[in-house]
Amino acid sequence: MKHDDLEDALLASIDDARVTRSERKALRMLVEDGDLNAHDRTQLRGAAFDIAREALDAHRAREVLDWLQDVVGIVVPLEGRGAEAPAEEREIGAWFSPGHDPLNAIIAQMRRARRSADICVFTITDDRISDGILGLAKRGVKVRVISDDDKIHDLGSDLKRLMDAGIDVALDRTQAHMHHKFALFDDARLLTGSFNWTRAASGENHENVLVTSEPVLVEAYRQEFERLWERYS
Repeated sequence: MKHDDLEDALLASIDDARVTRSERKALRMLVEDGDLNAHDRTQLRGAAFDIAREALDAHRAREVLDWLQDVVGIVVPLEGRGAEAPAEEREIGAWFSPGHDPLNAIIAQMRRARRSADICVFTITDDRISDGILGLAKRGVKVRVISDDDKIHDLGSDLKRLMDAGIDVALDRTQAHMHHKFALFDDARLLTGSFNWTRAASGENHENVLVTSEPVLVEAYRQEFERLWERYS
């Protein structure tokens, strides 16, 4: 039966606590081919939680919870969206400062990243964000940073710190400013908005951060990042 096949697929997927692109496709095909009703989906969601509980331990709690979020998004799509809709397409949110909500959104996306983080921002002076970028690299996530050449000389700039840690940093080296503030995570999620990656942006300024997984927007920003990376790296 299809339910057993799906449970076997979940057990295979939890091994590295990631739903890879191929696993996502296979799970979605199994769900669609199984012609599952609401009761079947609820049972399967319960099985996913049981598998996650078994796998959960202090060393990889966050990874297992991320896996569970991805699986539930495939098995039980949000109301109003078809079962075929990828989980990434449903992710969207907006946060505003003053306050720490935008900062927390940035750090949350960094913690969730598994494969890549392409960061294109005017300046980085907030150590909390810089620590997050260094943490990405330590976990084996491929990190690339594009920033403005004038800002590396600013008091409190963390760009040299990142470069000294071996992170790939490209500077625009032009008279104009590289004034973007966006980042792409795993080529699947876009974070953008007016929010500068500075402490002042959290504490004083009225700023915003938006996160979306809309494929058209992710691809547009990916192309812009690659264009600038090719020009400046």
